[in-house]
Amino acid sequence: MSKSESRVVTAKSARSAAKLFNYGNIVAVLVPFPLIIFWFGASMFLYAMNRHHPNERVGHYTQQAAYRFYGVIGALIVVGTFFPPKLSYFLVYWALTAAVIIPWSIYDIIRINRENWQDVAIPEEQTP
Repeated sequence: MSKSESRVVTAKSARSAAKLFNYGNIVAVLVPFPLIIFWFGASMFLYAMNRHHPNERVGHYTQQAAYRFYGVIGALIVVGTFFPPKLSYFLVYWALTAAVIIPWSIYDIIRINRENWQDVAIPEEQTP
C-alpha cells in the first residue's frame, strides 16, 4: 500500500461493531451466571476497542450500551450489599436488570440497522 492510499472501514463492519456491545448485554443478562461476570471483563475490552472507532457512530452506540450495562451492574454492587442472604432478592434484581437492558438493547439494535452507514476512509499517517 503506498503512502497516498488509505484504508477503508466498511459500512457493514461499522454497523456490526456498533451492535456488538448490545448483543453482549443481551446474552449476559439472559444467562446471568457465569456469563455476566465474564461479560463485565470482556465488555471493558470491547469498549476500549470501539469507543474510538474511526466511525463516530460506533463509539456513540458503544458508549450508550456501556452506560446502561455499567449503571445496572454498579447499582447491584451498591444495592446488593444490603440484600439479605436469600436468592430471591438477587432474582428480583436480575428480572429488573433484564427488563431494563434487553428492550433497550433491542431498540438500539433496531436503530443501528435503520441508520444509513457510510464507509470511512482512514488516511495513512505521513512519516517524516
